[in-house]
Amino acid sequence: MSPGFALPLPALPLALHRRALAPLLFALAGAAVSLAQAQPMGAGGPMGPRDRPGMAHHGMGPGMAGGPMMTDRMLDAAGASAEQKARVNEILKRAHEDMTQQREGGRELRQQMMAVMAAPKIDAAAAESLRQKMLARHDAASKRHLQALLEASAVLTPEQRQKLAERIKGRHDLMERQLRERQALEPRQ
Repeated sequence: MSPGFALPLPALPLALHRRALAPLLFALAGAAVSLAQAQPMGAGGPMGPRDRPGMAHHGMGPGMAGGPMMTDRMLDAAGASAEQKARVNEILKRAHEDMTQQREGGRELRQQMMAVMAAPKIDAAAAESLRQKMLARHDAASKRHLQALLEASAVLTPEQRQKLAERIKGRHDLMERQLRERQALEPRQ
C-alpha cells in the first residue's frame, strides 16, 4: 500500500461518511488493538511460561485483544460472511507482521535511551534525538494501524460496521463498569 492510501467513497454527503466511518473505526480499533500495543514477551506471555498446569488460560492468547478467535467472534456477531472474515483476518495479519517489524526498531531505541540515561553525564541532545526517533516510530505505527482499519472497513457493509461498533461499545461499557467495581472494593490509602 502506498502512503497515500485512500478508499473510494460513494457520492454521499460528508456527514454520512463520518457517521459510517466513526463507528467502524471504534469497532475495528477494539478488534485490532493488539497491533499497536503488542509487545514481545518471555515464553507464555505476561503471566510467564504456559507449562505449569492450569496456567494456559491466563494472559493474552489467541482470541484475546484482537487475536483471530476474537476477531472471528466479533465478525460473526456482525453477520460477516466467511469471505469477509478471511479478508479482514488477512488484512490484520499483514498489519501485525508490519507492526512486529516496527517494534524491533523500538526495542533498540529504548535500549539506547536507557544507556543515555544511565551514563555518568546525560547527553540532553542525544536523549532528545532518541525521543524524536521514538515519536516518529510511534507515528508510523499509528499510521499503519489506521491503514489496516480503513482496509478492513472497506470489506464490511455499513450495517455490519454498525453492529460491530455496538458490540464493541457494549464490551467497553462492561469493562468500564467492572473497573469501577474493582476500584470501589480496593482499600483507600
